[in-house]
Amino acid sequence: MEADNRPYTAALVGRGVLAGLAGTAVMTAFQRFVEMPLTGRGESYAPADFAEKLLPVSPATRKGRRRLNYSVHFALGGMWGTAYGIAAARGLRGQKAVNAVFAVVYTGDVVLNTALGLYQPGRWTAKDWAIDVVDKYVQAQATGAVFDLALDPARSP
Repeated sequence: MEADNRPYTAALVGRGVLAGLAGTAVMTAFQRFVEMPLTGRGESYAPADFAEKLLPVSPATRKGRRRLNYSVHFALGGMWGTAYGIAAARGLRGQKAVNAVFAVVYTGDVVLNTALGLYQPGRWTAKDWAIDVVDKYVQAQATGAVFDLALDPARSP
């Protein structure tokens, strides 16, 4: 009879969430200090737009909307990490895991936001696509690196 792997899977998912939060912090720093100065793009409120579309929230102040934006931004990053933890539980690590998670989660992100009327990828320029893909791939790479190098029990002594 096969052993119950639920506690092991839950631990990996939890570690994945932590890695996803760290990966989101890396992506945020990359956006703020590298991508936005290079592209001239302003701050995105896509996470707040997403929350306002799905939940009965509508911050009354600019500060409240910014707080909502960052809260959802990091919550979504934690979800990317959850996907990485699930991939790890299935035996994927390193670039195979990063690329598999990125392909699935990024595609879901674009499809869901398009279905909600928040994205219009058919109208995106090559620059828009590049910014979106690169920013989120930085997040995926950072999540994988944090998980694999710092939080992976399979690599612990």
